[in-house]
Amino acid sequence: MTLIRRTVLGALAALPLAALTPQIARAADTIVLGEVNSYTRLPAFTEPYKKGWELAIEQINAAGGVLGKDLVVVSRDDTGDPATAIRIAEELIAKEGAVMIFGTFLSNIGLAVADFANQKQVFFLASEPLSDALVWSKGNKYTYRLRPSTHMQAAMLAEQAAKLDAVKWATVAPNYAYGQDAVAAFKAELTRLRPDVEFVEEQWPPVFKIDAGPTVRALEASKPDAIYNVTFGGDLAKFVREGSLRYLFDDRPVVSLLTGEPEYLEPLQGETPNGWIVTGYPSTDIDTPEHKAFAEAYMAKFDEAPKTGSIVGYNSVLSIAAAITKAGSTDTEAMLAAMEGLEVSSSPTGPFMFRAADHQSTMGAYVGKTALVDGQPKMVDWTYADGAAYLPSEEEAAKLRPAE
Repeated sequence: MTLIRRTVLGALAALPLAALTPQIARAADTIVLGEVNSYTRLPAFTEPYKKGWELAIEQINAAGGVLGKDLVVVSRDDTGDPATAIRIAEELIAKEGAVMIFGTFLSNIGLAVADFANQKQVFFLASEPLSDALVWSKGNKYTYRLRPSTHMQAAMLAEQAAKLDAVKWATVAPNYAYGQDAVAAFKAELTRLRPDVEFVEEQWPPVFKIDAGPTVRALEASKPDAIYNVTFGGDLAKFVREGSLRYLFDDRPVVSLLTGEPEYLEPLQGETPNGWIVTGYPSTDIDTPEHKAFAEAYMAKFDEAPKTGSIVGYNSVLSIAAAITKAGSTDTEAMLAAMEGLEVSSSPTGPFMFRAADHQSTMGAYVGKTALVDGQPKMVDWTYADGAAYLPSEEEAAKLRPAE
């Protein structure tokens, strides 16, 4: 339960029992947003993410709120279970009076909540889940996505991989929607850029249950020139450790999705591999005015540097506030209309917009290399890749979605 919500509930305690229905009690001076995420399952990402949206809520309300009302987030933990996430989403709308839902991390949960949103005709902003299906093959009218998708980030990495003197590739990815999409997109993009490449091995460990020894042995046995890695979190740490022990990465380039994100890079500490090509977030080195203002406010409030999740949480609330402001209403249809082509100009990572054709934002990502700098894991030699440059045209994207 957030501090914001405790304050609201404390004020309600003195009201007559009949006034305690959340939808009625809050309606006059607040806008309730429902939020769902895997807090106990993935705390390394979701805790900074929550701090990010808390900071955005605080700043927006201090500046007068939205439509003259304070934003209130009612947050729930889905425990990493799609069925729980759907039940919570239902309760947030029906019992808490939320005008929309945002959040989720794992792609299977994002897809489940997106299906719920479509069935119940509820606006859902998927903050983090990266599966391409969310906005393409299973896209729907009620779901938009903030973060750059697996296709977008895989295309960013394929652009760099195409420059390597590597023909034979092996891949390792968690065996669920995110991993499957990430491998398919990388193979398609790299083959388009380098028709001479071939993929000689694929490893599909179950998410969060990698058996790193056999996985590394299978990759080594295929004798690839380079490796594309999609594991993250604890699976990544096990893969790095076992691969280093078995010399899998010696004189062999590795291209790795998300590994430059502080949530996954920092726990590697002294085991951080050198020179992997990664997507990530060099949070302490970005010196644009917008990012510096965000980072300073974040560090002042939480006494730590922001992480990727922090940006995702912050940009989620910026996007929601912009949509409600543009709509002039919290009516679902009005908010959905506002989301088409919505521009968010004040983001710490630079301006982005939400495409009408496929409901994907053009928020980008940082591409660089891993290194140990003064004994600490860092993302170095990085550049910002604009998400719009790695998406199909809106006309092409629209063809990937089911007919409405």
